[in-house]
Amino acid sequence: MGFFDDLKRQAESFLKNSTGSAGQAAGGAAAPAPAPAAKQFPLAALPQTAEQMRSMPEFTLSNPYAVAAFTVAALNRYSESREDSKAMLNVLKGPEPLSQREIQFINDRFMDGKSYVIRSYFAGSSPENDYTPAPPYTVSVIEYQNSRENAGYIKLFLKSSGADSPRQITLRQKPSTGEWFLWEFDGILSGIRIPKSADKWA
Repeated sequence: MGFFDDLKRQAESFLKNSTGSAGQAAGGAAAPAPAPAAKQFPLAALPQTAEQMRSMPEFTLSNPYAVAAFTVAALNRYSESREDSKAMLNVLKGPEPLSQREIQFINDRFMDGKSYVIRSYFAGSSPENDYTPAPPYTVSVIEYQNSRENAGYIKLFLKSSGADSPRQITLRQKPSTGEWFLWEFDGILSGIRIPKSADKWA
């Protein structure tokens, strides 16, 4: 009887494993991985010129998170000095400076006093305080599993205190130096909730 008992146990084990595998394939797939935590990139101060930006200890083109954070800092300067802002952005753009289309796009997005949009990417800002951050000026950057699916590019997502979902920025790597440069940034200038002081229904 021992021999038949062993066969029975083996058969039951096989059926159990087969059923479990089939169930997982049919509808019991593992739960999707949770969204990664945002990485905080703090800036002790906001640069006013391209020279200041380059001299800051946080500045590097080898770290894509730094490039994303300094893009926010450079755009933040636009409402006070377009020339300084464009000079900083051109450093971040590297081999390809801002195109006329990109410059016009930035001009359009900063019309009607909407400089608060870019301030929303700094920690501590909110519609209630008119998007007024406090130092250190921290930018929250998220990298997803598929952010590097296209070789030589990385899609990062920045948290805005005025939007329900993070906004995308795309960087491109220069293989000969390993540096990352700003490629697409339209998404981070999209509209957000208006500041409380401008909301007539607040």
